[in-house]
Amino acid sequence: MRTLPLLGARSVYEKAVRTLQEHNDANASIIGGMYGPTPLSWAARNGHEEVVRMLVERDDLNPNIADPEGGQTPLWWAAKNGHEGVVRVLMGRSNVDPNIGDLEDGRTPLWWAVRNGHKGVVMMLAQRDDVDLNIDGLEHGRTLLSWAARNGHEEVVRMLVERDDLNPNIADPEGGQTPLWWAARNGHEGVVRVLMGQSKVDPNIGDLEDGRTPLWWAVRNGHKGVVMMLAQRDDVDLNIDDLEHGRTLLSWAARNGHEEVVRILVGRRNVDPNIHDLEDGRTLLSWAAGNGHEEVVRILVERYDVDPDIGDLEDGQTLLSWAVRNGHEGVVRALLNRSHVYPNLVDSLSSRTLLCWAAENGREGVVRILLERNYIYPNMADAQSGRTPLSLAAQNGHEGVVEILLKRSDINPNIPDLKNGRIALSWAVENGHEGIVRALLKWKNPNLNITDAQFGRTSDGHDHARAENLAHARALIELDHTKNL
Repeated sequence: MRTLPLLGARSVYEKAVRTLQEHNDANASIIGGMYGPTPLSWAARNGHEEVVRMLVERDDLNPNIADPEGGQTPLWWAAKNGHEGVVRVLMGRSNVDPNIGDLEDGRTPLWWAVRNGHKGVVMMLAQRDDVDLNIDGLEHGRTLLSWAARNGHEEVVRMLVERDDLNPNIADPEGGQTPLWWAARNGHEGVVRVLMGQSKVDPNIGDLEDGRTPLWWAVRNGHKGVVMMLAQRDDVDLNIDDLEHGRTLLSWAARNGHEEVVRILVGRRNVDPNIHDLEDGRTLLSWAAGNGHEEVVRILVERYDVDPDIGDLEDGQTLLSWAVRNGHEGVVRALLNRSHVYPNLVDSLSSRTLLCWAAENGREGVVRILLERNYIYPNMADAQSGRTPLSLAAQNGHEGVVEILLKRSDINPNIPDLKNGRIALSWAVENGHEGIVRALLKWKNPNLNITDAQFGRTSDGHDHARAENLAHARALIELDHTKNL
């Protein structure tokens, strides 16, 4: 709200201008002040509509004189600051040039009105046929439409695209981002809706850095409303990947757990859910399972053409293997509910079984889920180390896993490792896992001959820590036998 002193000052200012106007020898275009702006420039900059009106009535006034330091014209100042009344007065003069940009970046009055979202000013300027709508700022090379789309100025975008001479696909020369790219990346649904309503807008133009499209960014950032609008277009390529990682849209959505986005994309039948990423060879199900996105996994496995047994190209791990390894119990259970998922499957490169992964990493819940399957083999050793799940759990001190495995009637703790002939008790003794040693000794028929087949001895004088652990184990054995006497 203006105070009375300010209103009085403005009235005095207008009266002074009117008095000067009465003197024919007063030069209205004269430069003054520290930076040399003209009286018209000062009035336009500060929104003094009546003063501007009085000044432009002078025949000897040049309305296009720019400030010598920055090159800003009176119209430039009025448009940048959103003074609609001043812009209206200036645009009513046929000798006002609306395309004069500043000296720093070449940014025009319309550019600033668009940048700052002054839709009333934009409307007045865009109605002039001599206003160039495709002009850009020299610093970033970004067009008016690009700035408006980037900042979510929906009404401004709507006004601009109504002009027939506007090209909505002009990309920023610096990064190759189109107006649709900016709107989709930033989640401006209204702007995307306006742009997608234009038949000449190309939704598949990617940026220069990685080739990432508007839909790619909407998927990446989880803007489900934008994804829905873009995915409905038949000419939008849903299997396109980015140049940096070679990862598809659906792969990014699955990796980041964007459930609704995944649901939208898999609803399109022209999406291939089994494509491997080019960089790391992982499938989208592999990402969802590895990161524990249970609901995403459920959505994906509902598709009849999803193959959950496809392994990664780099290490052969399946999506079930990733879920087991990382302890995502819900994902493991969801995948095992698929009738054709084989729980004894080994990774093609690492040769690890699912139960070996879970036991080695101490995933008790996952071990229980896997052992619920009647056709799983708890004594199956992996081909890489020749170790059984029990051997791995005993070495790493996962007492809970060892107790779960020992409850199985078909478990055999005396199975030696294929490469070094050691059994689970040997590993537990060497690493001092007393609780596991006790659990193994309680088994119905423990093998107390813990000779290391690789070296042919139980200990030597050079391995003091191991000798102490073995001596401790023998004491436990003697104690156990004493209790049973």
